[in-house]
Amino acid sequence: MDKAPLDWPNLEFGYRKTDKNIRFTWKDGVWDKGVLTEDETIPLHMAATCLHYGQECFEGLKVFETKSGDAVVFRIDENAKRFVHSCEKILMEPVSEVTFIDAVFRVVKANRRFVPPHGTGASLYIRPLMLGTGPQVGVKPAGEYMFMVFVTPVGPYFKTGFKPVDLIVEEKVDRAAPLGVGDVKVGGNYAAGLRASMAARAKGYTEVLYLDAKHKRYIDESGPANFYGITKDNQYVTPDSESILPSITNKSIVTLAEEIGLRPQRREVDIEEIFEFKEAGCCGTAAVITPVGSITFRDRKVVYSKDGNAGKYSTELYEKLTAIQVGDAPDDYDWVRRIPEQ
Repeated sequence: MDKAPLDWPNLEFGYRKTDKNIRFTWKDGVWDKGVLTEDETIPLHMAATCLHYGQECFEGLKVFETKSGDAVVFRIDENAKRFVHSCEKILMEPVSEVTFIDAVFRVVKANRRFVPPHGTGASLYIRPLMLGTGPQVGVKPAGEYMFMVFVTPVGPYFKTGFKPVDLIVEEKVDRAAPLGVGDVKVGGNYAAGLRASMAARAKGYTEVLYLDAKHKRYIDESGPANFYGITKDNQYVTPDSESILPSITNKSIVTLAEEIGLRPQRREVDIEEIFEFKEAGCCGTAAVITPVGSITFRDRKVVYSKDGNAGKYSTELYEKLTAIQVGDAPDDYDWVRRIPEQ
């Protein structure tokens, strides 16, 4: 199949129209079989619960092309499980993990020409989402839901690619609260952080680094991704918090970290520890592994990269992870699944 006529190595991380998306409807207690459509819009009742009461969740995952031309997806089973958890936490009717995976496969096959060629650094970003579409005026779950999956070819999330970014610690805005919904992928978490992210960018920083809402002392995560630090005695430290999204990328890095001599620790990370780390980074599906060049906390600034390049361990982790994702290294953990052509 001929590829779409795109400048693959220079794609931005943004929406681009593709050929098809897929939609499933839950009504009268059952999910339908799903339909592929070219329509980019959604017919939505003005009293839909997604508009008024936040019954909405989503996922993000990527499809890559291998040297042999296969389309492969990374750890889709973990995304399916996380999506079900998000649905259940805000009382939406979840699709099964099997349906989630089948929907992704169907929509990728329908948009095969948009899977970026191997070696371009681009990927096909997959966005599954669920909306409460049934009308309600009282605060209660909807009686109808829509599950859909669309795709778009993307480049790196941060324009700098695999180059260090600059963070500032946010103390006036909380992204999520303990016992809330910070651990699931719902839109409200991101809306809550917009004012902090935009203010940071206006000051010249790439993103913010959030502290926990209860103590204002422990690191939670950055705006779009989990956070990690590497200590001087080679521990890979990442926050343990009930208010952050459990990153599938971070989970994978924890496994790979042991292979390169690091000792993973998931625990509370005091903000003062940033001044003792020798490297730091952000990680997630969109960000992959993005090294942190500096963190500003109040009137102090710690610099991890003085030459504009990532540190040794962040580089090695990035290379190992991305090589597995695109099929250039053995998949010893059975993380990658090939998407059938038919």
